[in-house]
Amino acid sequence: MTIDDIVKTVMPDMVQDRRYLHMHPEVSFHEKETYNYILERLKQYSDVTVREGVGGGGLLATIGSDPHPHIAIRSDFDALPIQDEKDVPYRSTVDGVMHACGHDAHTSTLLALLDLVHKNRNHLNGSISFIFQFAEEVQPGGAISMVEDGVLEGIDKVYGQHYWSQYPTHQIKTKTGPVISSPDMFKIRIQGTGGHAAHPHNAVDPIVIAAELITNLQTVVARQVSPLDNAVVTVGKVSSGDAFNVIPDTAELVGTVRTFDFKVKEKIRDIFQKEAALTAEKRGATAEVQYDFGYPAVINHETEADVIRQAAGEIGLDFEEAKPLMIGEDFSYYINERPGAFFFTGSGNADKLSDYVHHHPRFDMDEDAMASGLAMFMKILEIEKVIEWKHQS
Repeated sequence: MTIDDIVKTVMPDMVQDRRYLHMHPEVSFHEKETYNYILERLKQYSDVTVREGVGGGGLLATIGSDPHPHIAIRSDFDALPIQDEKDVPYRSTVDGVMHACGHDAHTSTLLALLDLVHKNRNHLNGSISFIFQFAEEVQPGGAISMVEDGVLEGIDKVYGQHYWSQYPTHQIKTKTGPVISSPDMFKIRIQGTGGHAAHPHNAVDPIVIAAELITNLQTVVARQVSPLDNAVVTVGKVSSGDAFNVIPDTAELVGTVRTFDFKVKEKIRDIFQKEAALTAEKRGATAEVQYDFGYPAVINHETEADVIRQAAGEIGLDFEEAKPLMIGEDFSYYINERPGAFFFTGSGNADKLSDYVHHHPRFDMDEDAMASGLAMFMKILEIEKVIEWKHQS
């Protein structure tokens, strides 16, 4: 049987898993029932080695006893604090929480892959590990603690993917090198002197200073950092004051910086600290900057990115070279330690209302995309010569 033939036999179960997880979402670091759901599935296999509580909340399942090649595939299973506004039978049953990024599909795909590997375990030439990761959405994330807890011990390579609603269903995208940015967070607190709105000359207005600082920070990219360095500065929240006729004491800016190069990241942080201090000081105020480094950028290894290209071609999927995305993804922690690569599987279909952006309250999956995601992992494992696909049952 071909890979496509095998995938068709497991699609109903994969969709059922995805819909169950979609109906029972849990936010990052609180995925107790999701964890138990995955664990119960893993316990069905007496000859699958399962390691529980990896990094505090993750699971690692391994099939095979030969040490090499040892290939790992990773998925994540946390949801987001967003109200599900879709009108579908499988909408979230948890108020204010939903799978608005596709992690439910990531997990159901990996469960299907594990089942197929187990059925073909007599055709293994090495070992395959399945990383079920918690808390991708909230920093510091689950990947770093799982890596620190030895989840990659004995593993040669790591692959991962993300279903992506902004690409057409079944389209595969990746590239060698930088593919996903490093998302930093900053918070700037400006301390002025409050007063009556009718007498601003007797106050030190933190709102005016905040407005000036926002403009100044937006000039960092292209004026102090080359636009060719792929950096983005966004102020996402401005907070100050409680009344229309009062100048407040303080103002706060919260935002994000997205980069791919660690030196650029450090340079922007240093500029922010100086710019905030100087802008506030010249107006008689002070400014305190909190700048938190986010996940490292996802930098694909060349050989493994080529494997993904080859896999897409061999199973007849449309492949395009990816453009780097300014999102964040803690898969970077795995391929900072081992060779590997990350790819996107398109899941956007306007006719199925699955082209809403990620983290939107009406986000949904074109579940047909899971056939391509599963087939890609199967072909990658085949190219890596760790398994031959002979049986579907």
